[in-house]
Amino acid sequence: MTKPAAPKRYLPTSPFKAPATPTPKEFAVGDRVTHDMYGLGRVIGIEDGIALLVDFGSAQARILSPYTKLSKL
Repeated sequence: MTKPAAPKRYLPTSPFKAPATPTPKEFAVGDRVTHDMYGLGRVIGIEDGIALLVDFGSAQARILSPYTKLSKL
């Protein structure tokens, strides 16, 4: 099994711009959300920055942070 590649560091002397750090997404219980695979849903639980429990109507899913496929409506 291979390890994933480590992210490249930004050097202050580099002529290129520093990579932008994405702001963490904030969700609250009751927020309406959409997921790329599951569709529309509602946040029903939060695990302190680790995961969200989302009800998609036909199923409930535990979505792990950083919530790349999840967006707030």
